Amino acid sequence: MSAEPYTRDVVGNVSTVSNALIDNVDRVIRGKRHEIRMALCCLLTEGHLLLDDVPGTGKTSLAKAIANSIAGGWKRVQFTPDLLPTDITGVMVYDQRSGLFAFREGPVFTNVMIGDEINRGSPKTQSALLEVMEERNVTADGTTRPVPRPFFVIATQNPRDFQGTFPLPDVQLDRFAMRLSLGYADADTEVSILESFDRARVDDELEPVTDPHELDRVIDAIDSITVARSIHQYIVQVATVTRRHPDLRLGVSTRGTLTMLRVARAYAATDDRDYVTPDDVKALVGPVFGHRVALSAEAELRGTAVETLIADITDSVPVPRTSGA
Repeated sequence: MSAEPYTRDVVGNVSTVSNALIDNVDRVIRGKRHEIRMALCCLLTEGHLLLDDVPGTGKTSLAKAIANSIAGGWKRVQFTPDLLPTDITGVMVYDQRSGLFAFREGPVFTNVMIGDEINRGSPKTQSALLEVMEERNVTADGTTRPVPRPFFVIATQNPRDFQGTFPLPDVQLDRFAMRLSLGYADADTEVSILESFDRARVDDELEPVTDPHELDRVIDAIDSITVARSIHQYIVQVATVTRRHPDLRLGVSTRGTLTMLRVARAYAATDDRDYVTPDDVKALVGPVFGHRVALSAEAELRGTAVETLIADITDSVPVPRTSGA
C-alpha cells in the first residue's frame, strides 16, 4: 500500500477533528476563528499555549472552551503571589491510618491544565512547571510520576507592565509552543455579543467533540505530513538570523525550530493539505518564534517592537521555491 492514501486519511482525520473543535469553541469566542485555529494547531501537536492580552478579551473563556471541548480531565489554577510549587505539582502527605506518607497529586495530573494569569505567580512557583511542560513528568520525593497523555498547559497572562505581575523566565517561555493574542472584537461582533448576552455560561455547557484517545492518534499521525528539505532549511535560516541579530540578546532555540516543524504540519493538515508550504511557516513565525527571542538593552531603549523585528527578519530570508507536494 502506498503512503499517499494513508497521508490523505491522516489529513482528513485532522481536518475533521479540528473543524469540529473550531465550530464548538466559536460558539463562545465569536469572530476569532483564525485565532482559534492557531490555538488548536498548537494543541494538536501536544504543545503548550500562552494567551497574552489585556484583561477582558476572552483569554480564560477560550482556554475553558477548548478544555470543555475535549472529553478528558481539566483543571484550573489561579496563579497568585502566594501560590506554592506543591500547589501545582502535588505534595507528600502523612496518612495517620496507615502511618505512611502518600503522594497527593496536584492539578497538573490532568489532560488540560489552565494556568490563569500565570505571570502573577512568583518565579519559584512558575519554575514548578518546567519539568512537566517539557518531559510530561513530575518528580517529587525522589519519584518520577508521568502525567496523563495528551497533556496541555493553556496559560493566560496580562501584559508585563500591569501591576502585580512577574515576567516569565526565558526558559519557561521557550516551553510554550505558541503565544497568541486575541485582541478586541470588531464592532459588529461585539454588538452581537451584547444582543445575545445571557448570564448562563455557555462555555461550561459545551459538549465535548473529541476525546484524549482520538487526540493522541492525531498528534502521532501529524508526523506523516510531508515537509520538503527546503522548508527545513527555511525554518533554520530564519532561526539563525535571530541568533545573530544585533538587536536580539536571545535567538530562537532548537526547541523552537522543532516546534515550528510540528505546528506547521498541523497548520497544513487543518487546511486539508498533506504538505507544508513556505506560507505556512511565514504565518506561524510570529506566534511560534516571537516569544522565544529577547531584545537587547539598546533595542529596548529605542522602543523596538519584537513583532516588527520578527516580521522584518522573516522578510529578509529568501522564500524557497517548492510546491511542497
